Amino acid sequence: MTANGAPVPRAIWRERLRVVIFGTDTPAGKAFDVALLATILLSILAVMLETVQEIAAEHGRALRAAEWGFTGLFAVEYLLRLISAPRATRYARSFFGVVDLLAVLPTPLSLILPGAQSLLVIRGLRLLRIFRVFKLAGYLGEANVLMSALRSSRRKVGVFLGTVLILVLIIGSAMYLVEGAEHGFTSIPRAVYWAIVTLTTVGYGDVAPQTVLGQILASLVMIIGYAIIAVPTGIVSAELVHARRPGASRACPACETSGHEAGARFCKDCGEQLGGA
Repeated sequence: MTANGAPVPRAIWRERLRVVIFGTDTPAGKAFDVALLATILLSILAVMLETVQEIAAEHGRALRAAEWGFTGLFAVEYLLRLISAPRATRYARSFFGVVDLLAVLPTPLSLILPGAQSLLVIRGLRLLRIFRVFKLAGYLGEANVLMSALRSSRRKVGVFLGTVLILVLIIGSAMYLVEGAEHGFTSIPRAVYWAIVTLTTVGYGDVAPQTVLGQILASLVMIIGYAIIAVPTGIVSAELVHARRPGASRACPACETSGHEAGARFCKDCGEQLGGA
């Protein structure tokens, strides 16, 4: 209501709500976001405590009630965001819009699928708003550099992973022939599992070669594993160096090659014209 008792126009009401929910430059908006972050932390804590048998046996009903209470609050918040967003569809399809929706769904889903409430830990993704709330722009810039390096290296890493998959298939098949079912290698898939565990230097030890030839092959796989681990690290590190150079964020729209000079007009690899040149 206005000062003279007249109803507040819907457009003004929505704008005030938008400033509180989506804005962080006002005291009310920042207070809302800080309260939201605290509520998210409490809801995640409640979900985690509910999985501890001793605590669940004594406080299970209270934790369950708290879970439904938090879900109700987040559902109301999501609806208010849809109402106050300048473009509701755009918000609903955005990263945070999808996360906000997923933060609500597991609790009602648990009525059909018991245990689904454990998926509520996805609410942790909502904590990423802390960078916006407290204006940690420097961290966002570093995150952009990292994401740029990962995007640039995805093809190299993809080729590397494909090579590794072929390698473990060959090694697993060879170990299956050498050791056989009597030594625990009951099938090629199980032998491939052993090859992956050994190549990555995890070494669970649930399956181990018993013959001399099998142990020699296992030793070679272990040595290869140390060399292979360094490959993806080197690939991403090299792309990180490129991503920090001036003009590195300018990627070719055709071949996606990055690392162009600031004044470059065409791609250094394929010759495609660069956007914004």
